[in-house]
Amino acid sequence: MKNREELLESFESVKYRIREEGIDYCFKHYSDFEDIEDKEFHKLRLAYIKANEEIQEYINVRIEKLLNED
Repeated sequence: MKNREELLESFESVKYRIREEGIDYCFKHYSDFEDIEDKEFHKLRLAYIKANEEIQEYINVRIEKLLNED
């Protein structure tokens, strides 16, 4: 398990990466952040990814339905 300073450095790195790459790219494509041993962080990260995918799917479905309306 990481000590306090290492964990702080990891979270500062995530914050930097989000600022530089954007949260979507950061969480979906950049890394799964396995080195961060924090259950709540991973729970929230996965919830973000799931919500992001759900809203994108909803938008795609709505567009398709609207385009096919008579």
